[in-house]
Amino acid sequence: MTLPSRFAALAILAAVAMPLAAAAQQPPKQGPAAPKPTKAAAQKVVQIVSGDKTKTKAYCDLIALGEQIDAAAQKKDEKKMDELSQKADSMAAAIGPEYVALMDGLDDIDPSSKDGQEIGNALEPLDKLCDSK
Repeated sequence: MTLPSRFAALAILAAVAMPLAAAAQQPPKQGPAAPKPTKAAAQKVVQIVSGDKTKTKAYCDLIALGEQIDAAAQKKDEKKMDELSQKADSMAAAIGPEYVALMDGLDDIDPSSKDGQEIGNALEPLDKLCDSK
C-alpha cells in the first residue's frame, strides 16, 4: 500500500471508525475539539509504536482493519462498519492515548495539504514496519 493510501486508511479510521465506536459506547458530550495533529505528534507516535512489538502489531492490524472498514463503507454495510469500528476503537486504545489523539485530530487534515503530507511522511516508518510483515 502506498503512503497516500495508508494516510487515507488512517483518515477513514479517524473519520468513520473512531467516532462510530465512541458514539456507540458513550453518550454525546460537548467538549474541546481534538488537538490539531502535528508532525512532532506523529513522530512521537512512531517512536512509541516502533519501540513496542505489541503496539507495532496492533498498528499493522489496525491498518488492515481500515481496509475492511473501507470495503464495508463502499458496500454501505452499516452493521459490518459498526462491528469493525468497535474493533478498531479497541485496537487504537491498545496502541495508546498519543495515537488516539493523533487519529482524532486527522478528521480536519487534508492528506494533500502541507500538514497532511508532513504527518504522512512522519508515519512512513510505521508503514514500512507493516510492509515488512
